[in-house]
Amino acid sequence: MQAFEYTAPRRASQAVELLSAAGHEGRGALAVAGGSDLYALIKDGVVHPGRLVDVSRVGELAGVDKGDDGGLDLGAVTTVAALAENADLAAGYPALARAFGAVASPQIRNVGTLGGNLCQRPRCWYFRLGYGLLARGADGASLLEKGDDRYHAIFGNEGPAKFVSPSTVAPLLIAYGAEVSTVGPGGERRFPLAELYRTPQGDGESEHTLRRGELVARLHLPPPAGRAAASYEVRQRTSLDWSLATASVVLAMDGARVASAQIWLGQVAPVPWHAEGAEAALLGKTVDAATAAAAGEAAVAGARPLRRNRYKIQLTRTAVKRAVLAAAGKEV
Repeated sequence: MQAFEYTAPRRASQAVELLSAAGHEGRGALAVAGGSDLYALIKDGVVHPGRLVDVSRVGELAGVDKGDDGGLDLGAVTTVAALAENADLAAGYPALARAFGAVASPQIRNVGTLGGNLCQRPRCWYFRLGYGLLARGADGASLLEKGDDRYHAIFGNEGPAKFVSPSTVAPLLIAYGAEVSTVGPGGERRFPLAELYRTPQGDGESEHTLRRGELVARLHLPPPAGRAAASYEVRQRTSLDWSLATASVVLAMDGARVASAQIWLGQVAPVPWHAEGAEAALLGKTVDAATAAAAGEAAVAGARPLRRNRYKIQLTRTAVKRAVLAAAGKEV
């Protein structure tokens, strides 16, 4: 592990200033809160920050507050465990509370934060072994062409990026219409959470749209407005395992029929993936096993599996079907 500076500011403005500086040996700075992901990346030599800026003590980035519009504002350094146990979140957004409660293990939920979960790095083993987000060897060729791609993307993989976005709560937050607020050298920004993610096309590009010195401050949830929601993950094990495919569904009903739908997928693309075809398959329909299955079928239209991950098509199809049924209160 290379030497680095450690700082622990108490205000967001101080954190931004420290993040914007060059850090030890000019290697730049990274924000950390729980550190359950970042410390492992530093230890394994995947990232080499010159400075760590511990934002866990910045009070303005913590807590859950009721918004002026009737929604909720979630602080970025609030732990996943606190979100899973929050009474306001459980009352208005029960599917979200359950999703937070299913993250990793109790030990990780007790230290991991909302911002860290949203900004965690891909679990691609090539990236974790130091070959970069695009998994290229010394000759610049993709290691995935002849390597192990069984856990990689089936959507959005036309370019050099084949990894999958790792957060299991991001798709559901996006489906709810969440917006993220950031603070940085240029001031504050607020934008849809989906815009936090991007697919890198070249070496040195990030999978997040945060600018230099910028950090996630808060997440804004609009009022639940009577919408029904559910998220369904497919894992090899029911706990302490990475999801192979996640489907998150938020429905607005007009009586027994679907008035509007938001369906977002996780762990199938380099970004949370918008299943617009699945949404269209539900509009104006009553939800039953047949319509849920049709939504699942529409969700995987256009999938481009790699050599060893075709099985993800069936997992995604099933996850969408079960999430739709669960959101509608049907037996899964």
